Amino acid sequence: MFQQLGLIGCGLIGGSFALALRQAGLVRRVVGYSKSPSTTERARQLGVIDAEAPSALQAVAGADLVLLAVPVAATESTLRAIRLGLGEDALVMDVGSTKADVVAAGHRALQQQAANFVPAHPIAGKEVAGVEHADGALFVDRHVILTPTERSRAAHVQRAIEVWSRIGARVQTMTAPAHDAALAAVSHLPHLLAFAFMQALNGQDEGARFLELAGPGFRDFSRIAAGDPTIWRDILLANREQVLHQSQAFREALQRFEAQIADGDAAGLADAIGAASRARAALKPALSG
Repeated sequence: MFQQLGLIGCGLIGGSFALALRQAGLVRRVVGYSKSPSTTERARQLGVIDAEAPSALQAVAGADLVLLAVPVAATESTLRAIRLGLGEDALVMDVGSTKADVVAAGHRALQQQAANFVPAHPIAGKEVAGVEHADGALFVDRHVILTPTERSRAAHVQRAIEVWSRIGARVQTMTAPAHDAALAAVSHLPHLLAFAFMQALNGQDEGARFLELAGPGFRDFSRIAAGDPTIWRDILLANREQVLHQSQAFREALQRFEAQIADGDAAGLADAIGAASRARAALKPALSG
């Protein structure tokens, strides 16, 4: 499908995308750039990219596909840096976890070339970061959400759908606000709660001793608290309105549970736990992939 991928950000997601394209026979050449030259060099050594570029602008020269795998806060500056090097028909995508801010950044930075931009969010990852962990199968059977704008060319949107589909992803499109509302509920708030939970535990005098007794339930609940601080700071701030909306809904639910416990309301507590348990059990088939 593509002669050259210009990859900006040669970490886990960007590297996995490059490997997936290679394995599917969808790209002939990959040129990569990362803020850290050692990361780009390592990506070349591992065969993730064919050539290192000294700048983001040079990474996109001659590329008919460009992927930005950078923190969402760096989206606008990165798009500005590459705008003059983009080919007329180059498809440009990102992988950011928030989309309304990315769409706005694309319009400001790319101007007329915003027609080339199809924002994307692959809902995939690992507990470890870095190009050393790049995996060409990372996106297989995972959701990828595209949030094309009114400026995105229809042909580019179709190409974006096709490329993600051909590396195994389950692709759907929605508006940026709809994406941000949904992800605040199922991803951003859970991360916030995990961070707060660990902070609350660490702040207790007996916290270290409590941790010695932690079992599988603690492991499962707290796993996402190990997320990258910079990435999650940017996500929570970028999607603050929707995150705070979901946080308020959680507070109200928690207060109801607290009131039932304080009142010794065994029947009400059992009903509330049962409703939550049934809702979670119904999700198991969807989450198994």
